[in-house]
Amino acid sequence: MTVPCLLSAWSAHEAELLRYLRHHVRPPSEAEDVLHDLFLKALRQGERFCAVNNPRAWLFEVARNVVVDRARGARSSEPLPEDLAAPVFELAAVDGLSACLPRVLRELADEDREAIELCDLGGMTQGCFAALKGLSLPGAKSRIQRARQRLRAQLLRSCQVQLDETGAVCCFVPRPPPA
Repeated sequence: MTVPCLLSAWSAHEAELLRYLRHHVRPPSEAEDVLHDLFLKALRQGERFCAVNNPRAWLFEVARNVVVDRARGARSSEPLPEDLAAPVFELAAVDGLSACLPRVLRELADEDREAIELCDLGGMTQGCFAALKGLSLPGAKSRIQRARQRLRAQLLRSCQVQLDETGAVCCFVPRPPPA
């Protein structure tokens, strides 16, 4: 069922819509197909199209949306080249120390290991650690700081960590796991 108000608006704006689409649709030869789709969208509106205050504005807005949707679809469906190399990510030397950490933690005193595991690895706040251990906050902070210093010293010694001139880890020698 055709709606007379749609046919009237379409005949008044069809040529202008086609010019717009030829300018914005790639390749321009597909503009007539898009124009046909636009007409079908308007036709599906039925009597609601007659209630539109400005049919020209409605038709151009829908045309613009179709152009944008086609551009999005074309961009996302382009195949990747076969010879595209995967990016190579090089880990910083300090990131490799995680392999040494479990063994070095086992070598620490129980009190130091617990502080490191709860606060640094487990995310517990120093305030909660203080409450858990029955310490004052300054006492807990001191215990955690000393545990960190001993962990650092043990990592340097056990994993033969070397630091660069800025104090950052530049390299280390991982120890084999215990037998």
